[in-house]
Amino acid sequence: MRVAIGSDHGGFDLKEKIKHYLLEKKITVIDYGTNSGESVDYPEYGEKVGHAVVSGDFDFGIVLCGTGIGISIAANKVKGVRAALIYDIETARLAKEHNNANVIAIGGRTTSYEKAISMIDTFMQTTFEQRHLRRLEKIKNIEGKE
Repeated sequence: MRVAIGSDHGGFDLKEKIKHYLLEKKITVIDYGTNSGESVDYPEYGEKVGHAVVSGDFDFGIVLCGTGIGISIAANKVKGVRAALIYDIETARLAKEHNNANVIAIGGRTTSYEKAISMIDTFMQTTFEQRHLRRLEKIKNIEGKE
């Protein structure tokens, strides 16, 4: 499994812990930054991870900022990204099961390490239910209108 990960300063500490956890599980992780807690702009990192994921080189992406909201909005501007802000196990499961999210967004300042890991594990263990494919096709059609 290959995972692209990125964050701004608000998600940096949690990103580093998540990255370490995934590497311990023998998951390939490519870090698109940031590389410190120094203030940076989240759109850059949402875009980098978004492009990495839609390239097909990764199974999914993880983006983090203070709340996860801003960076999820930024990632969703990349055509083909379906970034979902997850905040509990249920939203992690549904992001994959119903929406086939290819990027998950997490709040670095609003989510504990333990909760983040349980959400990520849930997301990775969940499969997309094909009955929702029609809705994903409609999302693609919206992207094609722009």
